Amino acid sequence: MEATVPKPRTSGIVRPQPLKWHQHLAAAVIVAAIRAVSWTLRTRHEDRARLLESPDAPPIIFAVWHNRLALAMPVFEWFVRRRTPDRGLAAIVSASKDGGLVARVLEYFGVQAVRGSSSRRGAQALLELTTWAEKGHHLAITPDGPRGPCYRVQDGVLALAQVTGFPIVPVGTYLNWKIQLRSWDRFQIPLPFARWEVTFGAPIRVPRDISDDERGKLRARLETALRELSPD
Repeated sequence: MEATVPKPRTSGIVRPQPLKWHQHLAAAVIVAAIRAVSWTLRTRHEDRARLLESPDAPPIIFAVWHNRLALAMPVFEWFVRRRTPDRGLAAIVSASKDGGLVARVLEYFGVQAVRGSSSRRGAQALLELTTWAEKGHHLAITPDGPRGPCYRVQDGVLALAQVTGFPIVPVGTYLNWKIQLRSWDRFQIPLPFARWEVTFGAPIRVPRDISDDERGKLRARLETALRELSPD
């Protein structure tokens, strides 16, 4: 009778795969394109949050729709980093292969990418984000990512605000000239010399102790704010 050899136990930790050389090259090309196009845009912004008026502004969770990611880094550089230079930014990015490319792009802009989503590595990502929050970083999340439905807020952003105590600031953008892909999120690619409007909405705070009913109301409030601030 043969003895049964027990299988080694795994930690259950999911580690995203490293990028290959051509993906690093693609990330560099994307960054160059973002910088080139963004400098041609005619920009107007409004800070309804009133949380970025001082260098001593508290840490914030920025929420932006997934299809607005193409200009998310210029938003951070021009409107957030300049006003709060002592605070970094940590952003959640999908643990998929495509997410690895996005993470590399964020690194070029000096942003700490945290890999995870509601379907993969979600708990680990939330833990890592709270660690960066403890260091005083702003946080960023696409509340309808990484797989949608488009323009529907998921629970992750509310859970992050509940744990950290940071206010959620909806960030809306509008481009009058763009390419809109036929992807699930109708991803927007800005075209040179477009008019670009950026609006920071009023902050939304999530209490530590919150009922399911209250959570639903806050989710609807955030979703409504983002839809109003980001017309297609």
